[in-house]
Amino acid sequence: METRATLKAVRLSPRKARIVARNVVGMDAAEALDVLKFTPQKAAGIILQVMYSALSNSANDTFIDPDTLMVKEIIINEGPSWKRFLPRAQGRATSIRKRTSHITVILAAN
Repeated sequence: METRATLKAVRLSPRKARIVARNVVGMDAAEALDVLKFTPQKAAGIILQVMYSALSNSANDTFIDPDTLMVKEIIINEGPSWKRFLPRAQGRATSIRKRTSHITVILAAN
């Protein structure tokens, strides 16, 4: 049995989010929550919210005991990029891509 939660188009670079996600995969859910609470990166707070949502889904939808869950997988894919331009010398402009992410947390019973 497994449960999941997804957050889409969050304003966070996928590359930076994957670094934080790698730290908690394979841990018990309670231990992963503690690690994410004390991780200073922005991605940790967002992944923490998605993990709380997955725990809530397990209690309400699938009736799995949240104490028996572990982090099976955290999938971070690229979302749509915001395209912006920065003025440069001699009337030119360079493009800036503000990246977004789709975050999926999958929790499984031990």
